[in-house]
Amino acid sequence: MWGQEKKEETGSVEQEGDTVMTTAVISTTEGADDISAFVGKGVEFKGIISYSGTVRIDGYLDGEIHTDGMLLIGEDAIIQAKITAGTIISNGKITGEVVAKECIKLRAPAVMNGSVKTPVLSMEDGVLFNGALEMAHGVRDISRDTSLHPVGMIVPPGMKRANG
Repeated sequence: MWGQEKKEETGSVEQEGDTVMTTAVISTTEGADDISAFVGKGVEFKGIISYSGTVRIDGYLDGEIHTDGMLLIGEDAIIQAKITAGTIISNGKITGEVVAKECIKLRAPAVMNGSVKTPVLSMEDGVLFNGALEMAHGVRDISRDTSLHPVGMIVPPGMKRANG
């Protein structure tokens, strides 16, 4: 297909105590995010995934996911894991402890069961969230000026001001 390029990525995946080096050939289109790791629909994986970059899960994963980039969770995904990522966008089911350094976006029909720690959380209507939420870290202090300032008044043409 035009506009596609093949990119070779190398990373490590730990499965049941063994570290396995993986090389994946990924087909990307121009403007699409580069996906470093992918667990497809119908795939069951038990272990630890550690990557830099974007990880997409559409299957079943039991274990841990670590990425400093983005984690994309598809609608059919079922994840029972400890997750640390930069940004998480989920349409699937997550059970476990989730930490996102930047933000978490839960899109319908997502289900989140467990603890969440992130500075920013957004949820669409139809998302189910059962668990604890901590947003304290990363919350910015906003300085508020409480002094009152006079506000100018605009007088429409043809009208006179009340005191003059």
